[in-house]
Amino acid sequence: MTDLSKAFKRINFFRGFLATEEDFNDATAYHVEKHRLHNRLCHGLGIVPGFLGDLRVQARGKGELAVEVLPGIAVDGNGNEILISDPEIKAINPLDYKLPQTIYIVAKHVEELTDFITYKENLEFKGHRRISELSRIEAQIVEPDAADGVELARIQLAPGVRRITDAKNPQAPAENEIDLRFSPKAGVVGSRLSTTFRNDLMDLTLEMQEIYAFLFQVQGITTAADVDHSLITLRMLFHSHLVDAWNLYPLLGDVLRLQWTFIEDVEANYGQFSSRKEFVSLKRHIELLESYRKEGRRDQEFLDTFVAYERKGVENMRAIFSERLKKVVKEAVADTPLAQVAEKLKVHSKTFKKTMTVEGVKLSRIDEIDILEPDSEKAHGFKIIDARDKYRSRQKLKYPDGTVVEDVGIAYEGGKCEFKLTNVVPGHPVLIFVRMDYVRGDWEADMEVNGRKAGTMRCAGEDVKYRWRNWPFLIESDYVNDVELTITQTPTTEERDINYFHVWAYQPAGK
Repeated sequence: MTDLSKAFKRINFFRGFLATEEDFNDATAYHVEKHRLHNRLCHGLGIVPGFLGDLRVQARGKGELAVEVLPGIAVDGNGNEILISDPEIKAINPLDYKLPQTIYIVAKHVEELTDFITYKENLEFKGHRRISELSRIEAQIVEPDAADGVELARIQLAPGVRRITDAKNPQAPAENEIDLRFSPKAGVVGSRLSTTFRNDLMDLTLEMQEIYAFLFQVQGITTAADVDHSLITLRMLFHSHLVDAWNLYPLLGDVLRLQWTFIEDVEANYGQFSSRKEFVSLKRHIELLESYRKEGRRDQEFLDTFVAYERKGVENMRAIFSERLKKVVKEAVADTPLAQVAEKLKVHSKTFKKTMTVEGVKLSRIDEIDILEPDSEKAHGFKIIDARDKYRSRQKLKYPDGTVVEDVGIAYEGGKCEFKLTNVVPGHPVLIFVRMDYVRGDWEADMEVNGRKAGTMRCAGEDVKYRWRNWPFLIESDYVNDVELTITQTPTTEERDINYFHVWAYQPAGK
C-alpha cells in the first residue's frame, strides 16, 4: 500500500533523458498506485454492485458440496481490482476441516510475473515482460482482513454435511447454508442523478414524512409509521451521498411496498378515510407506480412520474386530514413555552429544585425516581421487563457546561421499562426528564401513559465529550387523567440500549 506520507513523484521526460528500466517501472507504478488510492478512498473495500453477477455465491443446482461464484468485480483493502469474468465452481471437502467449522469464500487479487525472455545476444539482458493481474477464489477458515481479500460468503459447516444450499432466510442462515450478510459492498462517490431531481425528491420526501408521521402519531395508523421510517432512511442515505441511479429504484420500491400495506390497512380498518375520493385517487396512483416498478421500469420517466404521483398523494391526504392537521399545528404553537423549557433543562447541570422558573414558566416538581435506590424504585414500581440485555453502570461524566456529576444507573436493550409517577394534577401537562448517558443516541421509543400511546420519545444525535443529558418527554394534558400515571417505554430502534440514571417529573406551578 502507498505510503501517503511521501509525495507522489511523476516522471518527467525531456530531450536527452537517458531512461532505464527503473524509470519505466516508476512511471507504471505511479499510475498503478494512484489508481489504487482512488479505489480505496472513493469506492472502498467490497463488491461493486450492479456489475455482471455481483460476485454472488450460490448453491449448485444438484445440491453438491460446492458453491458457484458468479462473475463480477470487487475492490480489496489495498485498492486492487478483483475481476471474475466467468462463473467459477468451488468444491468444499469436509475432510479438510475439523467440523463444526465456519469457512469463508474469499476473492483475492494475485499478481504473477509472465512472458520471461532472455536475449541471445547478451544473456545478462533477461526478465519478465509482463505482470499478470489475476484473481483467485479460496475457501479458508480465517476471516479475511482488508489486505487479504474480499469475503463473498461464509458457511457454517456442521458435522455430517451432505450438501450446501442457499439460505431459506437470508437474514438468519442456518448451518450448511450460504451466508451473504457479511460480504462488503464498494461505494460510489458522486451521483449521476440530476441536482434538480435530487432536490425535488428531497422536498417531496420531507412533505411525505410529515404526513405519515401525523397519521401514525395522531391518527394511530401503525402502518403509516413504517412508511415514515422508510422515508427517514431514504433521506439519511441521500445525506450520506449513498444514493445513485443504480440503487434508487429498489429504495423507492420499498417505500411503495410499505405504502401499499398502509392502503390495505386503511381500507380494512378506517372506512371513514378510505371512502373519500382523495384516498381512492391516492390508491390508484400507488397502484400505477407499483405496476411500473414490477415491469422493471428504470428510467428518468419513472422517477419523474414517482415524484408527480406522490406529490398528488400528499395533496390528497392533506385534503382528507386538513382540519386535524390545523388542530395539531395549533396545539404545537400553544406548547412552545414548554418545548423551550424542555430544551433549556436538557443541559441543566444543577439541582432540580422543588420549584423552578425556566423561560418564564413556573414549574413544580411532582415526583422523582432515584435509579438503583431500592426504596425509590419500589415506591415507583420501576422495572425493566423482557429485556434482551440490561446492565448497571456507575458514570462520572460532564454536562455541556463542564460540570462533572457522578451517578449510578441502568441500561437495557429490547423489552420495555415501566414506572409510576405520583402527586399528579389531572388535566395538565407533565414534563419528564431522564438523566442519561448521551454517548450513543439516535433511538426512538413508544411512550404509553396508563395504557394509552402518548407519543414517541426521540433521542437524536450523540455527544462523546459532554455525555450527560436530561432527556425530556412531554405528556400532553389529554393523557393526564389521574393522580397517578403508569409510564411504559418500549424501544423501537434495533440495537440501541436506553439508560436511566435519574427521573424528575414537573408540572406548571399553580395548575
